[in-house]
Amino acid sequence: MTSKFKTVFGDKKPVIAMVHLGALPGSPLHDYEGGVEAIVEGARKDLEALQAAGFDAVMFGNENDRPYEFNVDTASTATMGYVIGRLRSGITVPFGVNVLWDPESSIALAAATGARFVREIFTGTYASDMGPWTPDAGKAMRYRDRLGRQDLALLYNVSAEFAYSLDQRPLSDRARSAVFSSIPDAILVSGAITGEAAKMVDLEAVKKALPTTPVLANTGVKHATVADVLKVADGCIVGSSLKVDGDTWKAVDADRAAEFMRLVRAARGY
Repeated sequence: MTSKFKTVFGDKKPVIAMVHLGALPGSPLHDYEGGVEAIVEGARKDLEALQAAGFDAVMFGNENDRPYEFNVDTASTATMGYVIGRLRSGITVPFGVNVLWDPESSIALAAATGARFVREIFTGTYASDMGPWTPDAGKAMRYRDRLGRQDLALLYNVSAEFAYSLDQRPLSDRARSAVFSSIPDAILVSGAITGEAAKMVDLEAVKKALPTTPVLANTGVKHATVADVLKVADGCIVGSSLKVDGDTWKAVDADRAAEFMRLVRAARGY
């Protein structure tokens, strides 16, 4: 386990809940009538429900900003910073950020808000819905250090959603190589799209290849599967399963969130 990961999450297998912000200004799905205030209040309600349920950490993301971009508009990152700033005094657990799909904007947002960790695609080469995808881990990590956030934990998703890897090595080899070449604090394994589960065989293969590196399930963990996931993975990130009707685009359902963490506590024994 890396020291940064342990500093943020301790020795537990963390379960990180998503706070999906409403579509931001400039995004095609933005609610101009409700405006930024509606984004703040929606995020506040979700945050309160997730913290009451007992999640170990939360992560703020802009999943609603479809179609997605690689170079996110400055206004989007600034708005995310404003929203998190409005909520900051009420955040009682470690929090992270993810500005899809822009590593440097994610790091800038973390530096501005005091986030403890960032999730993004930092390595690999993909054909994706957004076009050719060629992230640069070296550039992103150097940017983090220039901003004075050497303490910021970087969680590398090595199986990008909405994309097909042009690197045809097995996923376990790509993950092992990323750890060697690009020094992540954790590796994330995903399904094909948001809300779709990573294959258990992929989780098992990656964890076998990386016995001393935290490996987390990044998408599609459900009430019925979380116990099995935590037998293999070192934690998970969950969003859609906590929403009303399990629908990614709806608000957090407080009862579904509480039941999810009840199952987690039973599986972990704490």
